[in-house]
Amino acid sequence: MKKLGLIGYPLGHSFSKKYYLEKFEKEGIKNIDYDLYPLPSIQDFPNLYENHPEFYGVNVTIPYKQDVMQYITELSEEAKEIEAVNCIQIRNVDGTTHLKGFNTDAFGFQKSLEPLLTPQHKKALIFGNGGATKAVAYALKKLGIDYQVVSRTKSAENITYEDLSPELIQESTLLVNCTPLGTFPKIEECPNLPYEAITEKHLLYDLIYNPEETLFLKKGKEKGAKIKNGYEMLILQAEKNWEIWNQ
Repeated sequence: MKKLGLIGYPLGHSFSKKYYLEKFEKEGIKNIDYDLYPLPSIQDFPNLYENHPEFYGVNVTIPYKQDVMQYITELSEEAKEIEAVNCIQIRNVDGTTHLKGFNTDAFGFQKSLEPLLTPQHKKALIFGNGGATKAVAYALKKLGIDYQVVSRTKSAENITYEDLSPELIQESTLLVNCTPLGTFPKIEECPNLPYEAITEKHLLYDLIYNPEETLFLKKGKEKGAKIKNGYEMLILQAEKNWEIWNQ
């Protein structure tokens, strides 16, 4: 039986496992299993594919999206630029294991965002500067949208939440939450920004999908803004992974 799986640590509830097992059942895909592989250390990763030749692909989640890159034979263009890998294609080439790393976060985000964009969405603010931020920034760059990253600590690239004026919010009509603020069960949290400056011209995108409507999105909706959660991004990303593994 061929194997696919998710590596990370710790691994609690997984969207991926549920999604792929349901997909296999629904589409009559046989002899493939998808499971969770919580690795206390990234150094345990080679044991996984070296001792199990039936592995032909894995997903990578927190905290290993960057650490896993040391084991990658080849990086796709977007993974190279984003400097993070969430999908690995495993092949045996002349007796050697060949690992190609991809980043499908950027693909999922871009594809789910594009239908919602209008000509007024020229400037974006990205909240948070974790791993997902780079994928979002990569996609926005491809779409020709200027962006500014907002985080708790100031740097050459980032501004802080204290720097957010109502004027800046007004002119940045695309607001993207890449922080975990508002994720279940802490649904009363949201990024700290002047929500009163949001108008119906805004589009608020939250990478969180549980709850379906975070406080960040609710506050935008109250102001007449368009809102979008991260669920479709996950689906698109999952399908892209499947396509990559089966190339």
